[in-house]
Amino acid sequence: MNAELEWKIHNLPDSPGCYLMKSGGRIIYVGKAKNLKNRVSQYFHASRSHTPKVRAMVEKVDDFDIMLVDGEMEAFALECNLIKMHRPHYNILLKDDKHYPYIRIDLKEDFPKPELVRKQAKDGAKYFGPYQGATVVREVLDVVRTVFPIRNCTTAINPDKPRRPCMYHQIGQCLAPCAGLVSKEDYAAQLKPVIDFLNGKYAPVIDELTSRMREASAQMNYERAALYRDRIRAVESVMQKQKAISTAQDDRDVIAVLKRDADALVEMLYIRSGRLIGSENFTLEGAGDEEPGEIITQFILQYYTPENLPPTELILSADPPEKGVIEELLTELHGRRTYLFAPMRGEKMKLIRMALKNARDLAEKLDKRAASSRERTVGACEELGEVLGLMHPPRRIEGYDISNTQGVLSVGSQVVMIDGVARHDQYRIYRIKTVQGANDFASMHEVITRRLSHGLKERQERGEAGEDPREGKFSDLPDLILIDGGRGQLNAAQDAMHALGLDIPMFGLAKRIEEIVLPDCDESILLDRHSNALHLIQRLRDEAHRFAITHHRKLRSKASVSSRLDGVAGVGEKRKKAILKHFQTVEALKNASLDELCAVPGMTRPVAENVYAMLHAGDGQEPDSGE
Repeated sequence: MNAELEWKIHNLPDSPGCYLMKSGGRIIYVGKAKNLKNRVSQYFHASRSHTPKVRAMVEKVDDFDIMLVDGEMEAFALECNLIKMHRPHYNILLKDDKHYPYIRIDLKEDFPKPELVRKQAKDGAKYFGPYQGATVVREVLDVVRTVFPIRNCTTAINPDKPRRPCMYHQIGQCLAPCAGLVSKEDYAAQLKPVIDFLNGKYAPVIDELTSRMREASAQMNYERAALYRDRIRAVESVMQKQKAISTAQDDRDVIAVLKRDADALVEMLYIRSGRLIGSENFTLEGAGDEEPGEIITQFILQYYTPENLPPTELILSADPPEKGVIEELLTELHGRRTYLFAPMRGEKMKLIRMALKNARDLAEKLDKRAASSRERTVGACEELGEVLGLMHPPRRIEGYDISNTQGVLSVGSQVVMIDGVARHDQYRIYRIKTVQGANDFASMHEVITRRLSHGLKERQERGEAGEDPREGKFSDLPDLILIDGGRGQLNAAQDAMHALGLDIPMFGLAKRIEEIVLPDCDESILLDRHSNALHLIQRLRDEAHRFAITHHRKLRSKASVSSRLDGVAGVGEKRKKAILKHFQTVEALKNASLDELCAVPGMTRPVAENVYAMLHAGDGQEPDSGE
């Protein structure tokens, strides 16, 4: 503990507020306290009672800041805002990488319409959902458009320039605000039942439609009665897909926490007007050693916002430590009283059990997925190490392939897997420089020589500088090398490696029957076709082949265009290089307009016209100036 930190601890005030733990100037944890002096001091003087997560955090703390407030409620609100702003590493963070669909209505517009969106934004609009999928949202929107005559188009509405009403107005599904046929006030009156409907209040809609149907039938207007009948069926179709779980017409969110190793799962059930309309789950990373009540507290404070208001009741699997303060905050946010319940029995406890059942099911699926992922990656590396007789499972495996067309434009590819996972950022392409013609053996010798030479040189440089060799561009040498091909390519690669004084395990994979070819061994190895090790090396081999072929095709295409440029009047070697450098890709060059060709350094318009004519010879396309 440095002197500055110790001084700050001794001079903490007896006041409520928030504290921001820092490491190297970066905020790593935000907390709140009724008494900052007591709470912050505990971090540094009661280490034995800390969880492993807190101990790890305290070891990194070299400074902290405090923010004083008037009371506990203000501390809660401030903590919530600071966590959302700074996203500290050691806080419980709500990370939702799933984009469940919502229905959005922007009430600030003169004539709002419901629309499908993938994320909630802090834009003041009303959001309904989340729904389980886009298909469900579209079904609900179809019902809304069938039952309520509100617009669904994206046409800009200008009162000074009314448009002709569209077909939807003619069939009674739009009030035609674009044609000026409805006022803002009348349109807003039609929008209110839409919002009630999206909130799950179906009964008023059914009653209203039934009344209209009977009235039309009594007037012997059977076509209109049939229209209302179809609308009733559409609403009932949506209702039937939602489970009725309460006779009371309550709006509730059920929040249950299940700890899973170092993380915590939060399962939510959404109940509107006594019907279960959806569910959602979240993973809170690193929250597994926190108390359930604290996890729920942090989740609630981060989940509910002015754009995502809480319902009247929250049914919780555990009581938050500061339940009264949270109720006050949510009530202030909602504009009406919000209650928190942590039931022990009865109907509400059944809802908690339902949420926990869903959470356990998710946990089992995540565990199975993690186990399957491990078997395909780390487990496959372990199996491959055993098959090849290695002392340790290979961490870094590199695969190599050669690609050329009749010995022209030969390239070698290097692809990388670390712990069984492809590392695309470490893929490399080598243009063959020393080999003439189609000689895959000599080309492979060159590629391996160049790759390992770069690695040895960089490893020495980083070692002298005290830097980690694993973080270099080439210095992280492979634990195992796969050569795409048979014994000839393998022997060439091994000769190159031995010439550099290295002895890295190496093998080939012959394509005919997917046999593993080992150096200095006449017998090959055939793995079971269901083997994870075989699937791993097949993925690596296919990646090496794909990467080499893709780059070779690009070179061929570029060479083709380059040779065609040789015959264009006014294009010499210098101008040809400038053209290819300016557009980077052949596709960009072929799609270039005349003005874009003129923008090439050193290019004149007459020469640009010649190049354009060459690129589009035979397609009948006139020069496009790009305007």
